[in-house]
Amino acid sequence: MTRVLVTGGVRSGKSRHAESLLSADAAATYLTPGYPADHDPEWAARVAAHRLRRPLSWRTVESLDIATALAETDAPVLIDCLGTWLTRLIDSWNAWEEPEASIVAKLDPAVAALVAAVAAHPADVVIVTNEVGWGVVSQYRAGRVFADNLGRVNQRVAQVCDQVVLMVAGRPLVL
Repeated sequence: MTRVLVTGGVRSGKSRHAESLLSADAAATYLTPGYPADHDPEWAARVAAHRLRRPLSWRTVESLDIATALAETDAPVLIDCLGTWLTRLIDSWNAWEEPEASIVAKLDPAVAALVAAVAAHPADVVIVTNEVGWGVVSQYRAGRVFADNLGRVNQRVAQVCDQVVLMVAGRPLVL
């Protein structure tokens, strides 16, 4: 079994590459934290494009508790993506304006559970995330909260992965 973290910028080819790492002919679980697309046609179109690309043999599971969902399957898993997961967690806690220490205290157990589930999974796990720390530091607090915490999440998840792949212009760079 292999654990791979695929990271990169927006539209860098992360999801497509991650999908290519699992067999299209075998059963797999596509695990996503989901995100309501009811009022956002552009987001709905992105979700629809992802769904159309997935093999029919893959089962889709939408859950904010991705650690538990991962533990409930023995199949290979694609998790897409940690940036959306982090956003949905902070949204669910209504914590964007809370002190950083409060956010970290809530996030730490969720990340620990995810890391443990990834490490314990009996089949291949491919995880998609965003690389957001290479630009200007956001002038908005929410942007800083997101970038700082996603950087921490990515580091912790990468520690239990066998490989980290950075996507640049559709090209994988194995780190």
